[in-house]
Amino acid sequence: MNRKKKMNNILKKKVKKMNSKLHTSNKPKYVSKADRAKLDEAETTSEPVQAQE
Repeated sequence: MNRKKKMNNILKKKVKKMNSKLHTSNKPKYVSKADRAKLDEAETTSEPVQAQE
């Protein structure tokens, strides 16, 4: 019985992994706080240059 149970668990895990790969999330990728600060800083430094032109 244990051998059957072990094999079934292994197969269930494989199926679960495959299903999870098929159903990917539509959430945007996480951007860390430090990266967001860098992006904001880059945007603010480039905006005044465009405004002067």
